[in-house]
Amino acid sequence: MTEDANLKQRANRALDAANFFLADVRDGLGPYLAIYLLTEQKWNEAQIGLVMSIAGFAGILAQTPAGALIDRTRAKRLVMVAAALLVTLASLLLPVFPSFWPVAVSQGIAHAAGVVFPPAIAGASLGVVGPRNFTKRIGRNETFNHAGNATAAAIAGLAAYMFGPTVVFFLLAATSMASIASVLAIPESAVDHDVARGLPEARLGAGQDRDRPSGLSILLTCRPLLIFAGCVTLFHLSNAAMLPLVGQKLALQDRNLGTSLMSACIIAAQVVMVPMAMLVGAKADEWGHKRFFLAALLILPIRGALYTLSDNPGWLVGVQLLDGVGAGIFGAIGPVIIADLMRNTGRFNVAQGAIITAQSIGAALSTTLAGLVTVHAGYSAAFLTLGAVAGVGAAVCFLALPETCSDLGRSRRNRTPIAQPIPGVVPE
Repeated sequence: MTEDANLKQRANRALDAANFFLADVRDGLGPYLAIYLLTEQKWNEAQIGLVMSIAGFAGILAQTPAGALIDRTRAKRLVMVAAALLVTLASLLLPVFPSFWPVAVSQGIAHAAGVVFPPAIAGASLGVVGPRNFTKRIGRNETFNHAGNATAAAIAGLAAYMFGPTVVFFLLAATSMASIASVLAIPESAVDHDVARGLPEARLGAGQDRDRPSGLSILLTCRPLLIFAGCVTLFHLSNAAMLPLVGQKLALQDRNLGTSLMSACIIAAQVVMVPMAMLVGAKADEWGHKRFFLAALLILPIRGALYTLSDNPGWLVGVQLLDGVGAGIFGAIGPVIIADLMRNTGRFNVAQGAIITAQSIGAALSTTLAGLVTVHAGYSAAFLTLGAVAGVGAAVCFLALPETCSDLGRSRRNRTPIAQPIPGVVPE
């Protein structure tokens, strides 16, 4: 094995480990926050939804700047390490200061730091494997991410059953330390930082033009990117609140088992996400990227309707398997579509930040919308409302979003970029 091949192999293994351990860190407390505030702090659903939305909006402000930072920096590993430490510290402070504003501020910090991980991991992956192998690498990233989520949820469920819901704070700290070690194991020299931001590979570049990214205005002039952003917003406006609502229903039925049952829901979804991510990595270039994204949208109205049929814990956990289909597909296909749209522009990571901003807006509004509907009309009405939102997103995707993988079955390097650098725009 050549030295370069050995370096790439080490980088790929380190990326596997980083995705596995960051799975628990990148989302912070996630749905466990709702259960902790409901059962331990006696908050109502509307208060929980509001504080989660405030924290979400704090994260929104950091999304696009985080992507721009990842495009520019050649210290991606250190940025991820700093973000992991901030997420952990903010979450560990929550039980010490459990009133409304301290919780909102601490979770806002956690959300703002956590937005670094998706563009940093995707950018580092693109810089290691290049555009031709990116779909497979993203599928592999998501496979390890979901495996990590399932493992952490299983441990959290068992530990919460034995020691109470606050144990999730200590689990987060442990996985954070492991994620930092994994990130630092990625060889710095294995990452091509120009390729990582969406510029051509050295052998495909044209001299100094390789280092001249398009102007930021491309984010507003690429119509398919704007359509995709709208669909992503609707996806997360529908999806984000469904799991916390299920967790609240389970906790109200059995306070002692609420966190453990939530872990069962997460495990059920994550187990399904693993083969979905593998399927995207193996078949998306052949079957089409839009088709996978449309399938992810269409599963949400079905899931929302099924939640209304029974309050039985076994049924709710079973329906949660559908979350694994939708979220598993979306997590793997999203960065691939963005990479298609931003190919050769040098704006891959800042475009990721912009799309994650749209995603976060949808997610932040989702918890508020669901909380208000639940308080005034009940859980079933909230699930049906969220499902209807995804139906609108599916219609927009089907009618307006072009197929980004236009030459199916052909090599990615032979395809014409959808978003070319804009002539006349002064590069950075």
